Amino acid sequence: MVEQQSNLPTAYDPKEAEGKWYDYWLKGGFFRAGDQPDKKPFTIVIPPPNVTGNLHIGHALNMTLQDILIRSKRMQGYDALWLPGMDHAGIATQARVEARLREEGVSRHELGREKFLEKVWDWKEHYAGIIRDQWRKMGLSLDYSRERFTMDEGLSRAVREVFVRLYKKGLIYRGKYIINWDPATRTALSDIEVIHKEVQGHLYHMNYPLKDGSGHIRVATTRPETMLGDTGVAVHPDDERYRDLVGKTVILPVINREIPIVADPHVDPEFGSGAVKITPAHDPNDFEIGLRHDLPQILVMDETGTMNEQAGPYQGLDRFECRKRIVEDLREAGVLTEIEEHVHSVGHSERSGAVVEPYLSTQWFVRMKPLAEQAIRDTRSGEGVRFVPERFEKIYLHWIENIRDWCISRQLWWGHRIPAWYCGDCGETIVEMEDPTRCPKCGSEKLEQDEDVLDTWFSSGLWPFSTLGWPADTEDLKRYYPTDVLVTGYDIIYFWVARMIFTALEFTGEKPFKDVLITGLVRDAEGRKMSKSLGNGVDPMDVIEKYGADAMRFMLSTGYTPGNDQRFRWERVEAARNFANKIWNASRFALMHLQNVKAEDLSLKGPLSTADRWILHRLNETVERVSESLERYDLGDAGQTLYRFIWDELCDWYIEFAKLPLYGDDESAKRSTRSVLSHVLDHSLRLLHPFMPFITEEIWQHLPVEGDSITVADWPRKRPGFEAPEAVREMEILIETIRSVRNIRAEMDLSPKKQVDLLIRAEGETLSVFRNNEAAIRRLCGVGRLQADRAVSRPQRAMTAVVTGAEIFLPLEGLIDIDQTLARLEGEKKKLDKEVERVEKKLANEGFVNKAPAHVVEEEREKGREYREKREKVLQRLKELKGE
Repeated sequence: MVEQQSNLPTAYDPKEAEGKWYDYWLKGGFFRAGDQPDKKPFTIVIPPPNVTGNLHIGHALNMTLQDILIRSKRMQGYDALWLPGMDHAGIATQARVEARLREEGVSRHELGREKFLEKVWDWKEHYAGIIRDQWRKMGLSLDYSRERFTMDEGLSRAVREVFVRLYKKGLIYRGKYIINWDPATRTALSDIEVIHKEVQGHLYHMNYPLKDGSGHIRVATTRPETMLGDTGVAVHPDDERYRDLVGKTVILPVINREIPIVADPHVDPEFGSGAVKITPAHDPNDFEIGLRHDLPQILVMDETGTMNEQAGPYQGLDRFECRKRIVEDLREAGVLTEIEEHVHSVGHSERSGAVVEPYLSTQWFVRMKPLAEQAIRDTRSGEGVRFVPERFEKIYLHWIENIRDWCISRQLWWGHRIPAWYCGDCGETIVEMEDPTRCPKCGSEKLEQDEDVLDTWFSSGLWPFSTLGWPADTEDLKRYYPTDVLVTGYDIIYFWVARMIFTALEFTGEKPFKDVLITGLVRDAEGRKMSKSLGNGVDPMDVIEKYGADAMRFMLSTGYTPGNDQRFRWERVEAARNFANKIWNASRFALMHLQNVKAEDLSLKGPLSTADRWILHRLNETVERVSESLERYDLGDAGQTLYRFIWDELCDWYIEFAKLPLYGDDESAKRSTRSVLSHVLDHSLRLLHPFMPFITEEIWQHLPVEGDSITVADWPRKRPGFEAPEAVREMEILIETIRSVRNIRAEMDLSPKKQVDLLIRAEGETLSVFRNNEAAIRRLCGVGRLQADRAVSRPQRAMTAVVTGAEIFLPLEGLIDIDQTLARLEGEKKKLDKEVERVEKKLANEGFVNKAPAHVVEEEREKGREYREKREKVLQRLKELKGE
């Protein structure tokens, strides 16, 4: 522990505190796991951020939630491991580096593979350093001694082990299939890397003439440029309209290729004309039909989306330019019969935004259905991974029950190169754990490794166990696997979560984590998704620079409910900063009265006041609720519970009551109050520490406590000896009374220094509460004469309030100028009448209600409610002043 100081500075300086304490934590090794093997392990592996750039506010939310969980578990006595790492992010990172090279007038092909990869590694090191610095600024308690990268030596070994074993098991195969192709980045994409958007397009209706001159058959397409690859026309076998045409030949317009008419049950006879053109190399359904009927596969585009030599006169045109040209030519030829407006779903690349092209290509695939079987059985039996909230389990289960094979090869240079070699003499494919030097089939040394790399998600799918040393049977793997909880967004349940579960069950025989805590998005104040195009993104480093890390963390965590989006509002960050200042000022007050006090000087065994027993009881309840909320991952509720307890009860009420004995002459009462104040502040800081680590450490180091750091201090526990329901009842009466008197004083605009008379009508135990706490009521209400009795009468002119079990009267004679006050209240009433009328007219206007944004309408409704409530209070006070 650092040397204790008795006083805190006047104001809290986040910049000074944050750097100081993070260095202290790292130097002390407080984040390192494994030092105490007798403790029960608790593990979180970080969802590895991509080394494509800086972290965004969504990262800040996700990582704050993980840090809250790991810090609380560490304090609860667990051997808590939070394992950090980063993802190489194949497509995204290569695209960023290539963009930078283009700015320099260089392409990766000019550099060559080796030199290009050197550039990417430089990029990785640069951004990895930035990310680590951002982790530091956010206060994340990561075990840096175990940091991993998806392309480090150990993880690369794990990737190869998985690929080889799945290949030998027949679950990885290479074949020529229709895949999703991104012409911008020139690589294959998996199905879940394609974002489908509704697009206003056209449906083009064409007549394909029969070769025998007996007529034509009508087809339709949204992509006329692909007709250049047509190798057939299909109709349903039971469609009587075309039964006589099956087996005949049509002439493909413009190209004049002869193509057959085939019958296939996949065709929907109710859609369009009931006849469809078949383009096996450019449509996944057509590909399957083509296989069934042995139709040729003609690819009419190259990797960039440019028409190739198979496109005849359209060779060299961009695919969209070709569309325009071919439509003109079809119209001129008289075969284009109609162009219909048509809204349809079009796939776009998640990474580049380009329109995805269904494309016939030789790729590597994983057979997913066999891998999904165990995960499906586990989920149905209740033995699978638990999703929080539960509703996401249904989404996950639906997807894995309908899963398709996964295209895992990518036409990139950055990534894990596919460990497959091809023999130049006999064509043998070799997949082994070690690089081959000769062909096992023919002995040739003419071996070439596959040029492609694996999909990024292939390596990150192994993350929970590869980071702990798998395939080696390491001590970390034995101790910390399976992990306890994964915190991630709902947008990557398919990309990542499902694949981690599949591979973990296949290669470790265990689920990779017990729970998955789902987060939503952080949206802007209007509820829009943050994006570069809207310019509404928020850099977490800007938030920290302005308000400090604790304020950002507390704002994000208290706005969180599992699975739901939240809105970022700067005023909420300011409120969190104000909360930090409130804690700071309360702590400064406490430390003024704890000068030269040591931990051994404090004791809770002496006589305690009503306020002392109340705050200890409420601390007990807060400990219990916060602990339970964290256990069920309701971190927002835990933070809000702490906010209410610390701000409302500790700072606003207990400290006010504590001032009486602390500034009084009773030394015994002083000692008791100091002990309670120190204890409650200490334990409040411990509960708050996972949310606001820096300010809590700064204050805690000044308190008379034992220990090196709050990061490893014991988590508070409920203490039966603190139960005091009778003190809670008494304090509720006192607080209600004090609040009522203060409200009356504020409404009457009375100076805090002006003393008032207070009459209280009560009896029995309630009357005893007022009599036993007369000094507190006098001081906290600014009361001169106080009378509490069962026989108290209401003065003719008095402000009144009803509290639990009592009535209170504040006589007005001689206290205020009644005529002047009546005039002021009448003025307030008129203003409120006008405001109520204005809001009601606005809300009665259908144009406003229907056209204005929902949040604007709701704000007006809320204003109306507030104005009406204020007016009711004014009317009540007018009655009381008039003696009515």
